[in-house]
This record gives sequence, C-alpha cells and structure tokens, in this order.
Amino acid sequence: MIHDLKISRPGLWFPTIWIYLVPFSLESGFLYDTNFWIGLLFVTFPLNYLVYGLNDYNDYLSDEINERKGNFLFGARSTKKQLSTIVKKVVLIVTPFIIYFTLVSGFKMLLLLLFMIVINIVYNFKPFRIKERPPFEICIQMGYVFTAFFSVQLNDLQDLPWQTVLYLTLFAFQAHIAGEIMDIEPDLKAGKKTTATVIGRKSTKLIMLFLLFLETFILSYWFQDYVLAGFLAVFSLWLILDTFLFFKEKPYSLSQMKLFGLAMNVFAILSMIWVLYSGKIMQPVF
Repeated sequence: MIHDLKISRPGLWFPTIWIYLVPFSLESGFLYDTNFWIGLLFVTFPLNYLVYGLNDYNDYLSDEINERKGNFLFGARSTKKQLSTIVKKVVLIVTPFIIYFTLVSGFKMLLLLLFMIVINIVYNFKPFRIKERPPFEICIQMGYVFTAFFSVQLNDLQDLPWQTVLYLTLFAFQAHIAGEIMDIEPDLKAGKKTTATVIGRKSTKLIMLFLLFLETFILSYWFQDYVLAGFLAVFSLWLILDTFLFFKEKPYSLSQMKLFGLAMNVFAILSMIWVLYSGKIMQPVF
C-alpha cells in the first residue's frame, strides 16, 4: 500500500486538487456537502493513481534510472513485478467511484469520467502514446481541466467561463513542462522523446517563462486578480534568474528538485486558499 501511495505521487496531487477547487467559493457552504468530500477524495489518491500508475506502467526504463524517483514527492521506483499489477489495481480503485458518481450525477458524468480515462490511455499506450510525440505531450495536458468540469458536474456549480478554462489549460501546460525539465537526463538515457529532450533545457525554460507571462497577464487584466498574478510574477522573476544567471543549461541536483517540489506545494496551498476566498478566477471582467 505504501508503494502504491508513492506511485500516486502525493507531492504532485496539487494540480488536481487545485483545479477541483477552482469552481467553488467559500460563500457556497460546500464544506457541509458529502459529495464535495467524496469528489475531493477522488481527485487525490484514486485519480492520481490512475494518471501516474498508467504513466509508470509504460515508463519503466526512464524511471529506473531517474534519481528523483522513490519517494512520496516525485513517485515510486517500481520493479517490473510491481508494475505488472498496476492496470488491475487502477480498475479496482477507480471503478467504485465511477459507479457512485454516475448514480449521483447521471449519464453525462459517466461520459466525462470515461473521457478522462481515454485521455490517459491515448497519452500512455501504443499506437497513440502521445507522451513521446512532442509537442503534443504538452497539449494533451489540457485533460487536467476536465477535473474542473467534473467538479462542476458533481457539485452542481456554475459553468466555467471560457477565460477560466484557458487559464487552467496554461496552468496544466506549465506544470507538465516543469517536470520535463527535471527529467531531461534520465529521459535521454532511456531514449524517451519529449519537448524538453528535443529542444533542450534553456529553450524549454523559455517556453515555460512565456506561459508564466501569459498567465500573469490573464490574471491581471481578465480577472483583476493581482494577488495570484503577483505570485506568478515572483515565480517568473526566479525563472529568469534561473535561466540566464544561476543554472542556465545545468541540471538540478536531487536536493534542489526536492526543494522546488516542496515550494510548489506551499505555493499551491496558499493560492488555493486565496482562490476560494476571492472567487476572482471564476469572475472574468473581460
């Protein structure tokens, strides 16, 4: 069970939790709703076990030589025997939730959940295996946004404005690129093709920086959320210093990657609180 928990990467649960919480506001009284808590439970271990379990099932070679693996922050380092049971476990863990959510929210919810599963199959398995078809492995990360659609459907919330959908898509792109940058060396050794391995560390960082600038602009002018925009502006400043002064093309050490991972979780928790308190990200002014 501990190994399975590592596979789900608790240190990387923050994207699904963050996106799940976006449609809520503190004024809605959701804390007293049973469906809210069951949905929140689903987007932690079960959903991430689906996402990362299928990912690990097909990434044995690169994970075996990846020094940041083997912990709760970045995921497990699994043997082939452990990986052989993942698909079965995914089905056993996720199916009860699918049945419950379908009974509660209807056929539309079933289609939504099946679509989320299909996206992960297309991403990980041949003949599609989008994860090794750059830059489409970045584009398909928009699948994370369906966590917000799931939240809206389950909790009968306000539909997402298109501006919010766009922002969440950019957020998902940015989060994925950060992982690719950290994994360049093991991915190259394993012969895994990603955007970062093709164009290099510095160019990938510049793409990430562009996304951060775009997100900051959207938050400032479309949502007038200067607090969250300020968070991203500080992150952008750090990435500029990282790219042009401190690290440039150099890989991060394991201790540095763990520090970055912890920092991302602290930022996620603080920003979740702010998003729930302000509600600005659901109220575009443009």
